[in-house]
Amino acid sequence: MRPFLTPGNGTRACGTGRAAAPAGRERGSGTVMVLGIIAVALCLALGAAGLIQAQSAAGRARSAADLAALAGATALSSVLAPADPCATAQRVAQANGAELGTCEIDGEDVTVMVTVPTRVLGIPRRAGAAARAGPVNPL
Repeated sequence: MRPFLTPGNGTRACGTGRAAAPAGRERGSGTVMVLGIIAVALCLALGAAGLIQAQSAAGRARSAADLAALAGATALSSVLAPADPCATAQRVAQANGAELGTCEIDGEDVTVMVTVPTRVLGIPRRAGAAARAGPVNPL
């Protein structure tokens, strides 16, 4: 016959087949793991928010560049109301919250570069884009 052993004295409990853990040795380990998981999730969410803000600013810059180039090309090729294409592109870029960087005229094409001020995760940045507009060349 085996002697009856109680848990807590470093022996196995009767009928369980596993050693009893010393009291208080692993208390709070689940809390530390959950806090680590939450910290990783917050870092991932912060990174995703920064990428979304940067992508949004880049989209606004592309839209402003496209519109400014189209306005400049329209002003250049207009028969009824000709105007300075770069001045027209500047006005359209400003109306879209962008700043015109460069404006080049090559024949009937107008190429512009614009920048849009933005904040990504609270840090001031500038998103830039370029666009070219003009008549279609026949093939």
